[in-house]
Amino acid sequence: MSIVEQVEKLISPLVEANKMELVDVQFATEHGKKVLRVFLDKEGGFGLGDCEEMSRQIGEAIDKSGILSYSYILEVSSPGIDRVLKKESDFLRFLGKKAKVTVFEPINGQRHFQGPIVSCFEGKLVIDDVTGKNVTIELNKIAKASLSPDVT
Repeated sequence: MSIVEQVEKLISPLVEANKMELVDVQFATEHGKKVLRVFLDKEGGFGLGDCEEMSRQIGEAIDKSGILSYSYILEVSSPGIDRVLKKESDFLRFLGKKAKVTVFEPINGQRHFQGPIVSCFEGKLVIDDVTGKNVTIELNKIAKASLSPDVT
């Protein structure tokens, strides 16, 4: 089990107990330092106070668990306007919103798609791509997906 999977399993009950949603967990080495990023959301928005409290609780839980037995930087924040989309429920929640999707293997010679989310059902996403065509993508073929905020 990867560090990300271990952290997700460990903190999910804690996040749910605080009536929040675990959006994403990322673990990377940056400039020689280990960085653990946890993205949370909640109804009505995730504020600075939420961030401070959840950072404290998550840090304590990770330290007690021994998952990370070395020095690391913990960053807890909201998902932002370019929120990561991972689960079918994420795509359903943002039906009609623009998304950017990258797939592992090309679909009809294309790996990058962008446009409104048309539907998501039975493990398949339908996006109205900028090419003017609806494209059906199996969720397990998606390398990365996020909301694509309109820039004006």
